[in-house]
Amino acid sequence: MQRAETDERDRKILTALQADASVPIGRLAEAVHLSVSACWRRIKAMEDSGLIAKRVVLVDRRRANVPTTVFVGIRTSRHSMDWLESFRRAIADIPEIVEAYRLTGEMDYLLRLVVPDVDHYDAVYKQLISRLDFTDITSFIGMEEMKFTTAVPVTYL
Repeated sequence: MQRAETDERDRKILTALQADASVPIGRLAEAVHLSVSACWRRIKAMEDSGLIAKRVVLVDRRRANVPTTVFVGIRTSRHSMDWLESFRRAIADIPEIVEAYRLTGEMDYLLRLVVPDVDHYDAVYKQLISRLDFTDITSFIGMEEMKFTTAVPVTYL
């Protein structure tokens, strides 16, 4: 059952699942005023359509000994598809790089890393520069995490 539109109940389901994907289906169904089977069908339809991409566990970074966040801005003088694919391969198997974006403006790429400390960031930095040539790499160490969420707004659905 693929639904053409997302309604208010779907938005409530998504909001609840983004807060805690392990919530029992019975409790979720009750909260959105649906039967368990109707709630399950809606979730399944959102999964089938790709709106729900996957369900994951969020690990506490401090307890996993990676409390330091480093943002890395990268500039390159190379702007070819070959270079872009080389860059994708270079960062793909570095687990400390948890996010990577291609940008407009002064910086070409922005990476977010989580590491135990600056020494470990330096090791990642050395891995990067051993794999590709960059025009500039600028690092910013996060001092305080002021807001972090994996939840996306559902009001635009």
